[in-house]
Amino acid sequence: MFSSVAHLARANPFNTPHLQLVHDGLGDLRSSSPGPTGQPRRPRNLAAAAVEEYSCEFGSAKYYALCGFGGVLSCGLTHTAVVPLDLVKCRMQVDPQKYKGIFNGFSVTLKEDGVRGLAKGWAPTFLGYSMQGLCKFGFYEVFKVLYSNMLGEENTYLWRTSLYLAASASAEFFADIALAPMEAAKVRIQTQPGYANTLRDAAPKMYKEEGLKAFYKGVAPLWMRQIPYTMMKFACFERTVEALYKFVVPKPRSECSKPEQLVVTFVAGYIVFCAIVSHPADSVVSVLNKEKGSSASLVLKRLGFKGVWKGLFARIIMIGTLTALQWFIYDSVKVYFRLPRPPPPEMPESLKKKLGLTQ
Repeated sequence: MFSSVAHLARANPFNTPHLQLVHDGLGDLRSSSPGPTGQPRRPRNLAAAAVEEYSCEFGSAKYYALCGFGGVLSCGLTHTAVVPLDLVKCRMQVDPQKYKGIFNGFSVTLKEDGVRGLAKGWAPTFLGYSMQGLCKFGFYEVFKVLYSNMLGEENTYLWRTSLYLAASASAEFFADIALAPMEAAKVRIQTQPGYANTLRDAAPKMYKEEGLKAFYKGVAPLWMRQIPYTMMKFACFERTVEALYKFVVPKPRSECSKPEQLVVTFVAGYIVFCAIVSHPADSVVSVLNKEKGSSASLVLKRLGFKGVWKGLFARIIMIGTLTALQWFIYDSVKVYFRLPRPPPPEMPESLKKKLGLTQ
């Protein structure tokens, strides 16, 4: 039992084995009285906790698969829930003369399409963002461990913000390739009246008109929109969680109940800055996917500085709420499936010695 827990501690990229074992109360095993076989005697409650705490090993295939599943739920469900707001935002971006603001946009949409019209594009939204969430969260965990192993324990701690930025950017690169086809179909459905009402109608029509290009011509501006957003989303979240447990929460995370940990997750997840960073590219994506035969540079030139900021307020509301809910759902999945959850980063013992911080 002890060997499996020790292996898990060694796999943790944010802690040293010694600190993790002491943190878990396992560092005193060597000083405990020997058992019948001459091995240190384990307290029964620690052995039981080790069995019940985790459902899989950190960094295992099952761990990454469940993280990906958490991403599917967190992105697919949340983006589908805000389809009405996303629809109005997209229409404000592609036709600002008609849809002058959020409330006006809702009013015009309800008048022309009725209540059902607010749900246009829900299918490609759900499918596209579910695939994006699978790659975004699943690959983030993969790249975070991969880059951590490349850096080594001390550099992982010293350069952890850069690690978060690199891992999230790498994950989002692949996530956007998965998202692009459904994002293109969604924009056509939402912003071109009479083009198509469902994904079943839109996809064949787009392929017939432009081939595969119709589904991927927006992937470059999608990278421009999503990669900076995701980098800010993950790096800000990771450092905010670290700061909350260090300066705000009056006790270590290991002593917090699961509901308390999820509250910290939700608070840390409400990162409005992400929406501002990625909004200009979001405007280009919306216009580019609506029009045939256009390019990102032409769209950007036509919109100008003022045009790319249309719908920003709607995006701030949407992205701030989405980000918080996504982290909450993702962390809830980890709690539900009892996945290993490394504690906030701590300085490795070897680095403390180098810096003269130990006696």
